[in-house]
Amino acid sequence: MLAVVTAGQHTQAAEPGVVAKNYAGTTVKASSRFTGTKTSVIGATAVAAVSAANQSGLESRVDPLKLKSSVALVIDQDTHEVLFSKNDEAILPIASLTKLMTGLIINDADLNMSEKIVITRADVDRIKGSSSRLRLGTKLTRGQALHLSLMSSENRAAHALARTFPGGEVAFVANMNAKASLLGMTDTKYVEPTGLSSQNKSSARDLAILVSVAHDRPLLRELSTAESASVRSGRRRIEYRNSNSLVRSDDWDIGLQKTGYIREAGRCLVMQTSVAGRNLIMVFLDSKGKYTRVADARRARRWVEATFPIGGHAATVAKRSQS
Repeated sequence: MLAVVTAGQHTQAAEPGVVAKNYAGTTVKASSRFTGTKTSVIGATAVAAVSAANQSGLESRVDPLKLKSSVALVIDQDTHEVLFSKNDEAILPIASLTKLMTGLIINDADLNMSEKIVITRADVDRIKGSSSRLRLGTKLTRGQALHLSLMSSENRAAHALARTFPGGEVAFVANMNAKASLLGMTDTKYVEPTGLSSQNKSSARDLAILVSVAHDRPLLRELSTAESASVRSGRRRIEYRNSNSLVRSDDWDIGLQKTGYIREAGRCLVMQTSVAGRNLIMVFLDSKGKYTRVADARRARRWVEATFPIGGHAATVAKRSQS
C-alpha cells in the first residue's frame, strides 16, 4: 500500500494505523488524513472554456521542468519518496481517471467477467452529450466492457458496468466512495462512474494511492496497458486503440495507466512505470494540448534518469529493506 510522504511534512496511509516510512526514512504511524493544508478547487460548469485549475490560478505556477500540466506528482512506488511535485494538494475534476476506481470496484467484486451485458439508452451520456461507437443493443461481456473502459475510456461501457452492478448505479457509486475512504483517499469524491461529471474530484496524492492499489490487480494491469481490442457491435466489428500512446512505445515499461479529459479537468494521465531502475507512479492533471500530458511524462522521465542514479537508488532500497 502506498503512503504518500513529502519531505517529512505530510503523511497519508491506506488505512488508519498503517505504519509507513517518511521521506527521511523515519518510521511513523500514519493517520487517515494529510496534516498539511489542502486547496479545494471548485469545478467549472459544463460549458466553461477553461479548466478548474486555470480558474484557480494553478496554471500560472512555474516549475523547474517547465511542465504543461497544472498538477504533477512523481513518486517512488517502493520507497514512497516524492521525487517531484507541483500543486499536488489541489483537489480538481479528474475526468476519466474515474474509470480506474470503476475498474477496481468491478475487479474486487468478483463478478462473472463472462456474463453478457447490453448497452441501453440508460448508458447514453446525458452529462456532456458525447457520442460512442457502441450502438444501443450491443452485447458485451463484463470483461470486454471493463477492457474498453480502462484502455479506451469508453463511457457507455463504463456506465453499463455500474448499471449492471448488484444494486445498480447508486450502489456502485456508494462502493466507489467507500473504497476511496478505506484507502485513505480523503480528497476524493465520486458522483458517477465515467468521469463525465466535473463533480468527480481528487488530488494527485489520492490518485497516486489509487494507482498503487490498482497496480496490485493483475487484470487491471493487463487491460489498461493493452495496445488494442476489438468488439462486435451489431454487424460491425469495432477496433479500439489505447488512449495512451506510450503503451505502444518500446522505450517505456508501463505497468498500469489511465488517461482522461473533459474541459473542466484538462488532459490527465496517471501511470505506474519503471524508470532508471525505479518503480514510479506519475500523475499529471490539467495538461494543455492534446499531446502535452505525454510530453510531460517524457520530461519527467528524463529528469528522473538524470537526477537519480540507479546505483544510489538500489543501495537505498536495500538499506531500507533491512531496517
